[in-house]
Amino acid sequence: MAHISYSELKNWCKCPWYHKLVHIDKLDSFSGNEYTAFGSALHSVCENKLLNESINEVEFFELSFLEELKKLPEDVRASWNKKLITDMREQGKVIAKLAIPGLADYFQDGYELLATEEKLMEAIEDTGYNFKGFIDLIVHTPDGKVHIIDWKTCSWGWDQRKRSDPMMTYQLTLYKNYYAQKHDLDVDDIETHFALLKRTANKDQVEFFRVTSGPKKTKNALKVLNNALHNISKGNHIKNRLACKSQYGMCEFYNTEHCRR
Repeated sequence: MAHISYSELKNWCKCPWYHKLVHIDKLDSFSGNEYTAFGSALHSVCENKLLNESINEVEFFELSFLEELKKLPEDVRASWNKKLITDMREQGKVIAKLAIPGLADYFQDGYELLATEEKLMEAIEDTGYNFKGFIDLIVHTPDGKVHIIDWKTCSWGWDQRKRSDPMMTYQLTLYKNYYAQKHDLDVDDIETHFALLKRTANKDQVEFFRVTSGPKKTKNALKVLNNALHNISKGNHIKNRLACKSQYGMCEFYNTEHCRR
């Protein structure tokens, strides 16, 4: 069965034409950089430390970061900022030691680990598609609540605009909806959280905060998802000219043979 992930949905919302080039035409797109390597390494540390308390998280981070850097394309490795990588190595070692203790501080009454990297492949009603995802962390607390947590690496943190950005928080909303569907749970018994791993912050380098996903927000998220699937299935791929340039840089297809203005 056809499927869609949150990252694919985000690409469609950014620009339906970009979605077509990447997910339908299968053109090469962004393949990572130092920042994604750093994030992947810290994700791996958090996952493996929870599964095996005896691992040395600092050594594990250093090895994981090196492996992630080696996976990057040759052209990226040829132009990377060596000072940035050196800084990241030191910053990552600090965060690696703080992440899991930060989880314990956040859930002060204790928690039971339910899963790391849990896969979702759940049917999206009346569409013929599945929703695909991987949930970073799921824990259960003594009050009977299940908590879905997504690790996010960043520089100094998130401002209020980003914390409340619908498209950013829809990731957790959709995870909650389809996790409940997978396990036949009441959505009211599930809470969602982001965990920020801050690379350049001088304090609070690990920060957890709750994201609410009530019925109205869930309805809105599913509406966005279903609208995207309707247009994808109909072959509607309108260019969003506003997405060519953004705060994150230039689209890799801008002014190429694949996308002329």
